[in-house]
Amino acid sequence: MTETKRTDKEVLVKGIKLMMGSLAGMFAGPTLIYISQTKLRSPIDTIMLIIAIAICGVAIFLAFKGINTILDSMFKKKS
Repeated sequence: MTETKRTDKEVLVKGIKLMMGSLAGMFAGPTLIYISQTKLRSPIDTIMLIIAIAICGVAIFLAFKGINTILDSMFKKKS
């Protein structure tokens, strides 16, 4: 008898959590970039710009990781 393919719900929830973290970073990073670019007068603004760019990078990484995890939950065979 063949086994039907089903979505692994635990892995799907993990992927959705990663996507939520990515969404938060996609809003926080550009907002911080805008704030740091508008006044860029003190060294703290430069540090905030570097942190904001890092947040944007982490958000992109989490988005790819989340999509990959969601696809694994749907299409990967269980061992």
